[in-house]
Amino acid sequence: MKITAIYPGTFDPITNGHQDLIERASKLFSRVIVAVAVNINKTVLFSLEERLRLTESVLSGLENVDVISFDTLLVDCAERCGAQVVLRGLRAVSDFEYEVQLAGMNRRLSRNLETLFLTPAEEYSFVSSSIIREIARLGGDVSEFVSEEVRDALAEKFSNRS
Repeated sequence: MKITAIYPGTFDPITNGHQDLIERASKLFSRVIVAVAVNINKTVLFSLEERLRLTESVLSGLENVDVISFDTLLVDCAERCGAQVVLRGLRAVSDFEYEVQLAGMNRRLSRNLETLFLTPAEEYSFVSSSIIREIARLGGDVSEFVSEEVRDALAEKFSNRS
């Protein structure tokens, strides 16, 4: 049975934790769609085009992974893409309550869509895009947590702000 998973997020920027989860998912599903969200409720550092480009670059070696953008309900995007599973990462207990609420609402909006939670590899359990942005903004070294291209893009963004 061919199953397509969709992994939504802002990916501002994509981290090694995201990449690890996507690589692992690519071994579990016949197709993984990484859906970069246009989220008007979040202030993002990178434009949608920049987030798409960085995400595509980081994941370019994964043949069964596609990167798209979306600005609709996730369930509508998933239906258009033929996804049966929403993939979500759980880093800590603090993520659990919110993610369970989202999963419940998505199930209510689309009975054909299941949510699967994956936990990150231990070395990425504390990594988040917002923490990475803050470290980079303050001049810290983020090379352990993001790809070289993302590290360079962060450095360029923050060098232009000073």
